[in-house]
Amino acid sequence: MLQSKIFGSTLIIAGTTIGAGMLALPLASAGIGFSTALLIMLALWALMTYTALLMLELHQHAPANATLHTLTKQFLGYKGQWIAGFAMLFLFYALCAAYIAGGGSQFSERISQLAGIQLTETESTVIFTLIVSFVVTIGTKTVDHFNRLLFLAKLVAMVTVLFFLTPNVTESYLLDMPLKQGLVIAAIPVIFTSFGFHGSIPAIVNYLDGDTRALKKAIIFGSAIPLVIYIFWQIVTLGVISQEELSHHHRLSALIGALSSKVHFSQLNQIIGVFADLALLTSFLGVSLGLFEFLGDTLKKKTGGKQNRIYPALITFIPPMCFALFYPQGFIMALGYAAIALTILAIFLPVAMIHKVRRAHDSENTTTQAANINSGATYQVRGGKSVLNLVTLAGILIIFAQCLITLNVLPSLG
Repeated sequence: MLQSKIFGSTLIIAGTTIGAGMLALPLASAGIGFSTALLIMLALWALMTYTALLMLELHQHAPANATLHTLTKQFLGYKGQWIAGFAMLFLFYALCAAYIAGGGSQFSERISQLAGIQLTETESTVIFTLIVSFVVTIGTKTVDHFNRLLFLAKLVAMVTVLFFLTPNVTESYLLDMPLKQGLVIAAIPVIFTSFGFHGSIPAIVNYLDGDTRALKKAIIFGSAIPLVIYIFWQIVTLGVISQEELSHHHRLSALIGALSSKVHFSQLNQIIGVFADLALLTSFLGVSLGLFEFLGDTLKKKTGGKQNRIYPALITFIPPMCFALFYPQGFIMALGYAAIALTILAIFLPVAMIHKVRRAHDSENTTTQAANINSGATYQVRGGKSVLNLVTLAGILIIFAQCLITLNVLPSLG
């Protein structure tokens, strides 16, 4: 039974991580070379896995059903809880904006191919948003059933794409060095966002009843699966298209067209397009549902428990849709901004809480305290203050890189 739960938890973490961010990897890696992109991915995977294990250490000192809000309030007070709430809201909105910007463009292409109807970017963005908002507003059960079918189809499409692209990989493309040094730093925020899964940790801790050994397995293997898939995806994209050509493609539709043109298989364009559609749609459904429930719960408290799903839907979808209408090419840009909020949630807050927990543990250090916490309270992630400071420095670098992109000091990727 426990092995089945570990397997299920591993897939939940992997499924949460693999999403539309995967589509951004080749676009973010354009001009930095495969070997450099590989090193960045390995470093960011290690960083995110380490901070996830820090979250596991924190959960030993809190109730089994504790959420991020509960943890921040317990260890950092109301200020920490407010920061977590703001960062969560910012992350949700930035991701929704990215998915609407990418999905609107893809929706226009798909309608044109299937029905021969030409839609403007504004029309396709609005219609795409309305369809997803309708599904989300109906309820979580509808999203769940819809998402299961889409996820299975996405896996089939992904395997098919990798199968047909792999024989066309050119070794010289993978050995190319970065075109511009500034692009290496500029790629970090977007690649970092592709490894975000920390929002699912509280649910996994509760599901596995706080079993430390089982949770470590689920986190390490669950985060490693996306890493392996991302590496294969980078090989078949950066190995099929040269850096010079890829650096001119800032939109998903252009990337899909470029990949399809390299393979002598007439249906590949449609298959890659379907894979991109499904990756965007599954990610958008999950993130927008989370934002919808978050806002709905807040509004419910303010209106004395009255439920009206229309108001949360309007607040959920209109702001990110407006961003996508003003910045139709803002898929990569929005993912970069999402990295700022993710850095706060996945790096700064866990490190700050760990500092406080370890200080309290060192100062009190009594057997009675250890007995009052749960049985797994002895687990502590390796690495002292020096490692925590290094992790914090990495978070500062990610935010600093995005700020330099915003100020046009570093080249923009989207």
